[in-house]
Amino acid sequence: MFRKELYVFKEEKPVRAVIRTYEPKDFPSLIKIQEESFPPPFPSELWWNTEQLTNHVERFPEGALCMEVDGEIVASMTGLIVNFDEDDPDHSWEDITDNGYITNHDPNGNTLYVVDIGVRPAFRKYGLGKWLMQSMYEVVVHLGLERLLGGGRMPGYHKVADQLTAHQYLEEVLKGDLKDPVITFLLRCGRTPVRVVENYLDDEESRNYGALMEWKNPNIFKRC
Repeated sequence: MFRKELYVFKEEKPVRAVIRTYEPKDFPSLIKIQEESFPPPFPSELWWNTEQLTNHVERFPEGALCMEVDGEIVASMTGLIVNFDEDDPDHSWEDITDNGYITNHDPNGNTLYVVDIGVRPAFRKYGLGKWLMQSMYEVVVHLGLERLLGGGRMPGYHKVADQLTAHQYLEEVLKGDLKDPVITFLLRCGRTPVRVVENYLDDEESRNYGALMEWKNPNIFKRC
């Protein structure tokens, strides 16, 4: 079971927070996070259901994290372990997470794959997402995995899709000429782009693209 106590800041005021493994009693709060974090046009059928959440806590509890602020669950992050092939990187979210049911979780894999991260909108200025990401990096190190990997949505892309390809959009975000709510956040968390993946997720705002982004375990060294 993962548990970490810390303080986050609401403006200049420190507020007590806890990051911990989520449990079945937390499921209603986790579904509420999904509803608020991913409003339409994001497909509501992609929000968590009880069967998916049950699989998360039973198959890989180390990758099922939630965050409480003043005793209220307001953010969550979920992952699974996969055996990622760098020579064959393309995939969809649906395939690599088994539609969020993570039945393909592989304890002998090399990569912690991010299934989802969500923060309720009223708490997004507290820096909770970054703390959750940091905690999942700690899981990667603790388990001796090579990397944390995941496909980031590009919800700002639809605004310029008639002017830029998805690859060009990502380059503009990397240059700092554009900001994307998700990709810019992931960059601030230390994630680096691997590639743009077409048909990654049914997501109108991203035009179904995802930016595959990783964080490599600094304790893992590969011989060249």
